[in-house]
Amino acid sequence: MDRLDGSAHLIIVSDLDFTMVDHLDPDNLGLLRFNAMWEAYYRQDSLLVFSTGRSPTIYKQLRKEKPLLTPDIAIMSVGTEIMYGESMIRDEDWEQYLNKNWNREIVTEETAQFPELTPQSETEQRPHKVSFFVEKIEALKVIRSLSERLEKRGLDVKLVYSNETALDVLPKGAGKGQALAYLLEKFKIDGKMPVNTLVCGDSGNDAELFSVPGVYGVMVSNAQEELLQWHAENARNNPNIIHATERCAAGIIQAIGNFSLGPNVSPRDIRDFQKCKVEIFNSSHEVVKFYLFYERWRRAEVAKNMQTPKLIFFPFGTFVHPSGVEQSVNHCIDVMARLHGDKQGTNYRIWVDRVSSAQVGSDTWLVKFYKWESFGEERHGCLTTVLLSSKAEVPDGFTWMHMHQTWLERSEPKDQTTWLF
Repeated sequence: MDRLDGSAHLIIVSDLDFTMVDHLDPDNLGLLRFNAMWEAYYRQDSLLVFSTGRSPTIYKQLRKEKPLLTPDIAIMSVGTEIMYGESMIRDEDWEQYLNKNWNREIVTEETAQFPELTPQSETEQRPHKVSFFVEKIEALKVIRSLSERLEKRGLDVKLVYSNETALDVLPKGAGKGQALAYLLEKFKIDGKMPVNTLVCGDSGNDAELFSVPGVYGVMVSNAQEELLQWHAENARNNPNIIHATERCAAGIIQAIGNFSLGPNVSPRDIRDFQKCKVEIFNSSHEVVKFYLFYERWRRAEVAKNMQTPKLIFFPFGTFVHPSGVEQSVNHCIDVMARLHGDKQGTNYRIWVDRVSSAQVGSDTWLVKFYKWESFGEERHGCLTTVLLSSKAEVPDGFTWMHMHQTWLERSEPKDQTTWLF
């Protein structure tokens, strides 16, 4: 929460499964479109929050499977756990608050009386969450009866049913909406209330997000009937909540444009940056733009014209390979020429994460980011630092003066000869 000096221009609070992540999109193109837009235009002055029913364990699994960005805040286990930054530092005050009138042992005793309930995996049983699967036809009856039994035992609980199969028993003060309200109150106390907040969801356990006062909301086009029904009964006349016509991450991009919250054209949707000039010109956008060009170069989606890389890179610049070997830019450009189209017809993708930029001179910027490449089941990444100068031969462009890369832990490829830039 302390990454920004002042108020965030925008906070996006998004569910993961079938909201930010489309599991029916094997190429992850919707997610990659969002990633490029966020890192180019929003990372510097906005905050990304993932709000998921997943526990930390299976959340980390998803991050290995999908090209997810690193959120500033993660609300997990249906709003019972809040963690900050890449290190996932727990908010212990929130967990202490949830202890009020909560007794996990009593919950497990009472739920054991219902044969209709099938416990979810051990990883999904959390200190303030007890989770089951239950058939839709049995759900309403079980929820009513279980609520009565737990109330008689003196507990204040909340039962959340979602995806027409999952039932979570939580402390009454927990939930995705309550966790977001808690965070917004912390921002308010610190004098950093965000300018705009956009919440995004697809299922029943996301409904509370849309009830937080003052937020914009988007139900993605593939939202489940339980969320659409909640909207019809509770927020039909709220103009700040829309049902997108686009799926998942594409629906989030659509909502940003609908509510005029900022740029909503992903750099991935721009095929020729020389013909389509963007209004926002900054070092973060420059990094995203270059790696999109490099991905397309390897996939043979741009013509083999060496003029572009020769204009981008300072001819006497250096590149420090993640292995520690220093190479001249001219050598790297020669290698790049040989790699044109080597990934043609494959699922090769590049994205950048956690782009941060600092002006270190009148016309010089130091940019740091994680650069990732995926190809089939392989994924490799490195921490990259780039020195950029705005004294470029290309109008409205940057010159890449120097680049230094370091392998991220356990992410180096066996063959490092084709790793470049």
